[in-house]
Amino acid sequence: MKKKMLSALLCVAMVASLLVGCGSSAAAPAAEAPAAEAKEEAAPAEEAAPAEEAAPAAEASDEPVEIYMFISSPEYADAINTLIEEYKAVAPNVTINYETTQNDYPTLLKAKLNSGEVPDIFSSTSGMEIDTYLDYSYDLAGEPIATAMTDSVAAAMASTKQGGGVYGLAIKGNWFGCVYNKAVFDAAGVAYPTTFSELESACEAISATGVKPFTTGFGEWWVWKHLGQHFVSAAAETAGISTGELVEKMKNGEAKISDYPEMYNDFFNFVDLAVKYGDDKPLECTLSTEEAAVATGEAAMMIGQGAWVEGDCLAIDPDVQIGFAGYPVNDNAALTKVVSGSDQALRVNKDSEHLQAVLDFVNWWYTSDYAETWFNDVAGVVLPIKSDAVSTFEVIKQGSEHAAAEGTADLAISYDTDSFHQVFGETMQSYVAGTLSKDEACAEIEKQWQAIDGAAE
Repeated sequence: MKKKMLSALLCVAMVASLLVGCGSSAAAPAAEAPAAEAKEEAAPAEEAAPAEEAAPAAEASDEPVEIYMFISSPEYADAINTLIEEYKAVAPNVTINYETTQNDYPTLLKAKLNSGEVPDIFSSTSGMEIDTYLDYSYDLAGEPIATAMTDSVAAAMASTKQGGGVYGLAIKGNWFGCVYNKAVFDAAGVAYPTTFSELESACEAISATGVKPFTTGFGEWWVWKHLGQHFVSAAAETAGISTGELVEKMKNGEAKISDYPEMYNDFFNFVDLAVKYGDDKPLECTLSTEEAAVATGEAAMMIGQGAWVEGDCLAIDPDVQIGFAGYPVNDNAALTKVVSGSDQALRVNKDSEHLQAVLDFVNWWYTSDYAETWFNDVAGVVLPIKSDAVSTFEVIKQGSEHAAAEGTADLAISYDTDSFHQVFGETMQSYVAGTLSKDEACAEIEKQWQAIDGAAE
């Protein structure tokens, strides 16, 4: 997207923020703060090849350098603070001022860009949004980091308009689906469902034991994009078109949500069921609420999450029995699939005052001897680097098993921008609050799909 378009999108995003929304925001930890206990999620390799050897350390100069890093994903705050502390030993002259938030991140980022205060490192969704911020992003294709990335991560960082390039890096690969407590299902005498009818029956059986079938996280706008993408991909598969083609039709106003039963009927049926059998106050439920409920057995299933939650659940109860599978979209079990892919891109500001210092840092992040340790043992994520490491985490192991057995659904969120995703989440929050009907919510989503992402093309 051209820079002048950002101002228009900022206006749209600010208007959209007037919709009902209860997303959470993490306080920005100081770069020099002590590292908190590391998260553990951890991860398998997509490729069987070792990571590259260490990149050059930092700029040879001993002159003090400050790097401003503004990204979403506060769930990795502890891990990134640990990373920053480790890098301080490599480049003592470099101070990394790290700020993170989830709530309103797209709006806040655009405000910074429009004011000329471009962070040295910032984040966005991968896929379509790579082109949204292309004018601000350094092409990492010639850097050691590009060689260290798995092929799938590198592909997610390419420009679809210009073709090629590596305009970002990923904290992690990912798995998306339903994380659940196996012990709760066992106690209710039911197996994890593969159809929506089975899901309804399972909810009744679990509820009869005094346990909530669902904890939703519906107070987080980003939970909605993670859930919704399963139904978008299912709609495309049923229609016999690619997910990209379906999304393109929505952006151009060539189709309506009601044209696709998986999006118009099945998605809203799932949401209604989750509200019926879920949290007393679903719009006050956040990531931490979900993790605590499933880890302690107060709820059976959590919505809109993935591989990143397992470490937190294990920290609450090391004996929790984690299960992972796709969402039952409808009564076609073939559509119950997990989603895999790298959904986030961290960008390097191509006009950074300290560009070489920033490049030294990200190259070290991906290629140093510490890299694999950080991704595996500190961040606990699906590895974005080439490695032969084997995961010990259930979400990742079971995700791989489901992928081998049933295949994976497309990473639908990569075809849209987070500006749209946030409006989508806030609109669905209004639906759950009862201030928008189903048809009103669909009309608003269609309108914003065209106004935000259609205008971005």
